[in-house]
Amino acid sequence: MRRETYTRLTPVQRLQVARHPNRPTCLDIILNITDKFVELHGDRAGLDDPAIVCGIGNMDGIPFMFIGHQKGRNTKENIRRNFGMPQPNGYRKAMRFMRHADKFGLPIVTIVDTPGAFAGRAAEELGQ
Repeated sequence: MRRETYTRLTPVQRLQVARHPNRPTCLDIILNITDKFVELHGDRAGLDDPAIVCGIGNMDGIPFMFIGHQKGRNTKENIRRNFGMPQPNGYRKAMRFMRHADKFGLPIVTIVDTPGAFAGRAAEELGQ
């Protein structure tokens, strides 16, 4: 039924579904599939990109490293999270926790939901 419904949508209707304000975010998904989740912050260069969410969560008692893009639900949160567009410090943060997962043998779950990297001058100056 669901497949049938979505295959009949026009391109505009598909865009409306993708941009729906009640669509689940990265944190919604993580919090719904884990028993416990601890968010981790920072890129070890003094910055923390809120557009990238990293943390350790348990599913059925097994620890996983979660890394994903986080958009906001409203204008204020979207601005804080840069509309889900990561900056260079967000990529460094993700790499830091990928290395952490490798060191401790944690499987990595990634959730990608982004319009793309931030394309501003400041991002370019920071090495993007």
